[in-house]
Amino acid sequence: MPPYTQSRHDNHHHHRATNFISGIRLLSFPDGFNLDYDRGANLDHYMESLAKAGPLNLSNLIKQHYHHTKLSCIISNPFVSWAVDAALENGIPCAMLWIQPCSLYAIYYRFYKLNQFPTTLISNMIIELPGLPLLHTEDLPSFLLPSNSFGGVFKLLSDMFETIKKYKWVLANSFFELEKEAIESMTELCPIRPVGPLVPPLLLDQHQSLDVGIEMKKPDETSLDWLNKQRPHSVIYVSFGSLAVLSAKTMEAIATALKNTKHPFLWVVKTAGQLPLGFEEETKTQGLIIPWSLQTKVLAHPSIACFITHCGWNSMLEAFVAGVPMIAYPQWSDQPTNAKLVVDVFKVGLKLKPGPNGVISNEDIEECITQMLSGPEFEGFKKNAAVLKQAACEAVTSGGSSERNIRLFVNKIARRS
Repeated sequence: MPPYTQSRHDNHHHHRATNFISGIRLLSFPDGFNLDYDRGANLDHYMESLAKAGPLNLSNLIKQHYHHTKLSCIISNPFVSWAVDAALENGIPCAMLWIQPCSLYAIYYRFYKLNQFPTTLISNMIIELPGLPLLHTEDLPSFLLPSNSFGGVFKLLSDMFETIKKYKWVLANSFFELEKEAIESMTELCPIRPVGPLVPPLLLDQHQSLDVGIEMKKPDETSLDWLNKQRPHSVIYVSFGSLAVLSAKTMEAIATALKNTKHPFLWVVKTAGQLPLGFEEETKTQGLIIPWSLQTKVLAHPSIACFITHCGWNSMLEAFVAGVPMIAYPQWSDQPTNAKLVVDVFKVGLKLKPGPNGVISNEDIEECITQMLSGPEFEGFKKNAAVLKQAACEAVTSGGSSERNIRLFVNKIARRS
């Protein structure tokens, strides 16, 4: 994800930032492009250009706003590795916040730094790495595969791991109890300290009135009223995030499966034109279709039975904390590996597997839904999801694994100031 630059700040007029905590100041810097430039049209070009303009503009922002105040630390995400150079230029220690699973950190580190992969990755190859399940080629993050069309992202990751020793700390949006083996496998190489799950207090059973966050789009709040009318653990929630674009055949397969199961469903579809003709009318008493959802509140709702997801890490963490089992349909990036973890490590769901033509069938989707809601593994999925929910909540409470890491991090910064 690109950083929160001036253009993104100015162009997010339709986004919602609510109730920022007192003491937090939101600043932005120019990314070198006009407001009307389509930053998603050529991601490689945009990120390459940003890497040239970013260090100077970030450094200027630091000098402009903090010339009389010493910054204690800069925390950056892994896709703007140039931020660490701007930090060091100004004498500020830098921490990286890894925004994917710690398991992905371990995979990338061993790929870029230790060369523990075959020279050429071919189909059906098995990769064995410490702290991780056996991985087939299709379980690897898409940026490592020969089919990867985002060469710029491959280079971004390569650059980040080349500069990894410049970071004073590597933090992660995960928690120790979730990825114990992967985290411990990195202890002697380049430690990563989980400080998550970084989710709203609502999901953590911390009943705070403060609602902090930025909505990428205006959510449809009618979904909560609709969910209130459904039976507990009865609704199939379907959402594939803000970036995934599914084919017409895939959309038709999902629509047919949802209709055939006769379970109530809540489906996030960006534009109604993506749906099969007549589907919305045919299922108006069975389901609800909305353009964007209040996902954390939806997942926390007692009527939700399972979540059909693309396996973006934020969505997965929200599902873990809500105790909701998942049906995985990964698309790209870290998602194939995340889906592998859902099935084989966390054991809270099933994975949809495309057929020889690359498209999932409605029969396979229906079978997965049946297995998730009433199959022989049904109780196991619910139990494992409940265990992860409790572990996630405990990790961020006083004395929990993530809370201790945050306290350690803050204390080290305080001693340096």
